[in-house]
Amino acid sequence: QVQLVESGGGLVQPGGSLRLSCAASGFTFSAYWMYWVRQAPGKGLEWVSSIEPSGGDKFYATSVKGRFTISRDNAKNTLFLQMTSQISEDTAVYYCAAGSSWSIYDYWGQGTQVTVSS
Repeated sequence: QVQLVESGGGLVQPGGSLRLSCAASGFTFSAYWMYWVRQAPGKGLEWVSSIEPSGGDKFYATSVKGRFTISRDNAKNTLFLQMTSQISEDTAVYYCAAGSSWSIYDYWGQGTQVTVSS
């Protein structure tokens, strides 16, 4: 059974940092592209970042480039998103997703809420 379980969300002040984690099981994690996608209140899904299976190539949306860092630990089947210099526009539910190839989303987690507010 495939599972993607996000954790690490919460309330953070503007300018602060949070680190999200996504624990994966039930599939060959090291063979999959991994993604972070977010959904702000009242808006659609927004792609945030991607990382290729070996962890070498990483891609970011313009809105988070320079502030967020995606990484993965294939030995521990875990995906991370380090978020820094956060702004109110980062408030959203953050989902991790897995895909068998680029731009394919096969599996989704249930999401973790991130709220940026003073």
